[in-house]
Amino acid sequence: MFFLKMISRSFSRQFKRRLLIAVTVCLSATVSVAMLGVVFDVGDKLNAELSTYGSNIVVQPKSDAVVSDLYNTGDSAGSASGSSSGSDGGSTSDGSAAADSADPTAFLKESDAQKIKTIFWAFNITNFAPELNIHADAGCVGSGAGSAGSAGTAGASGAAASAAKCKATNVPIVGTWFAKTLHMDSGESTVAGMNGMRSWWKINGTWPKDDSEQAMVGSALAAKLGVNVGDSVTLDKTIAVGVDEGADGGVGKSDETGKSSTERNRVKVKIVGIFDSGDSDNSAIYMPSIAAQTLANLPNSIDKIEVKALTTPDNDLARKASKNPNALTQDEWETWYCTAYPSSIAYQIEEVLPGAVAKQVRQVAALQGDVLNKTQAVMVLMTVLSLVAAAIAVANLMAASIGERGSELALLKAIGATDGAVSRLMLAETAVISLVGAIAGALLGSGVAQIVGHVVFGSGITMRPMVFVLVFVLLAVTVLVASLSSIRAILGLRPAEVLHGR
Repeated sequence: MFFLKMISRSFSRQFKRRLLIAVTVCLSATVSVAMLGVVFDVGDKLNAELSTYGSNIVVQPKSDAVVSDLYNTGDSAGSASGSSSGSDGGSTSDGSAAADSADPTAFLKESDAQKIKTIFWAFNITNFAPELNIHADAGCVGSGAGSAGSAGTAGASGAAASAAKCKATNVPIVGTWFAKTLHMDSGESTVAGMNGMRSWWKINGTWPKDDSEQAMVGSALAAKLGVNVGDSVTLDKTIAVGVDEGADGGVGKSDETGKSSTERNRVKVKIVGIFDSGDSDNSAIYMPSIAAQTLANLPNSIDKIEVKALTTPDNDLARKASKNPNALTQDEWETWYCTAYPSSIAYQIEEVLPGAVAKQVRQVAALQGDVLNKTQAVMVLMTVLSLVAAAIAVANLMAASIGERGSELALLKAIGATDGAVSRLMLAETAVISLVGAIAGALLGSGVAQIVGHVVFGSGITMRPMVFVLVFVLLAVTVLVASLSSIRAILGLRPAEVLHGR
């Protein structure tokens, strides 16, 4: 009873100084709870944030993947700003559809693309879009298109004459999905396409409709062709006559003279949107896959699939598995396979798509891990600095408080109180007021964390109980060390004497 009365009297006598200690601890708790709350949730937030900037897994035919690895282009198979592979199936360094003038020679089946949503981590696949990357001449006029050219040199010269009347030649064409509704065998439905894959594009107009003869053109190409939304563009492409270029590709057949014959295919599309991608895709045309396949005479063919997936940042296990999954032990393999690492999801995609190789876009994966580590380091550093500042402030306030209470402490010792008892009394006073400040700071910190989450990431922060436990433990240690230091400096006692009496 005497002990509680002494504590209450110290609050009333030194209310302002005790209030300063409470405010100091409250501010430190606010910063610590907010920062640690964000630290423990920032991985998921950054993952979701980075996923808005394009695919993080790219699927290619095996032969194209071998070429990519051979020429060291595999890691650039799609940049964070959204990628379209070069038409040879290898990827471009800038992730654009306009980097190569050759058409693909190896293909996957478009009808197999929806199998991606049947893997173990299907719900982590937020979007995907198959692509057929070809080249054609745009803005063409003349009567040469649509009919077979003469054999050999005559056919080639006819194609060249027709191309000479085009406003733009060898234009990158990307045949893809935009918002295609897929009905799965499980009875579920999903929507996949470029609408969600290129969310950062600035678009004048609308996205094309799937299975139509609509298209959207990059701003640079639109200026070159002199077209606006609502205009039509004629696309011409020279193809080999009688070539079976299905999912396995093929080479042109020869006529009776032993020379390949060609013809000009023509497709007329209506421009419903002009986009600004911020990269060399501004020189490309995006159109429904069926229209591109018709133009190139490649039914049910694609040469690439971009996949956007929610993934777990790579660690040592994921990096080991990405090099050789067969090198994992059984326990390691099960852990890796049942964790949403990019390499794990890529491996499962390969299991359901025959003849395909799935690769993570290492620039995105590396960026995610690097940004996450740096962000967490900054926030932890801020938390540590706030605790150090709180310790210094509490120590100064305690020293000033003890100095002002010299006569009271002398009276306590005169009536028989030991230095240890006096010290424990002051520790109890500080502990009570610090607890009040810590509770208030924890509540404020939770609110600050939500504000940070909504302002920076557009969604709230999930506060974990371990955050509050960790902050209270850290604050308890900080206040204890600061108080012991002040008491030792004023009374000349060792810490053990303060805690156990003299």
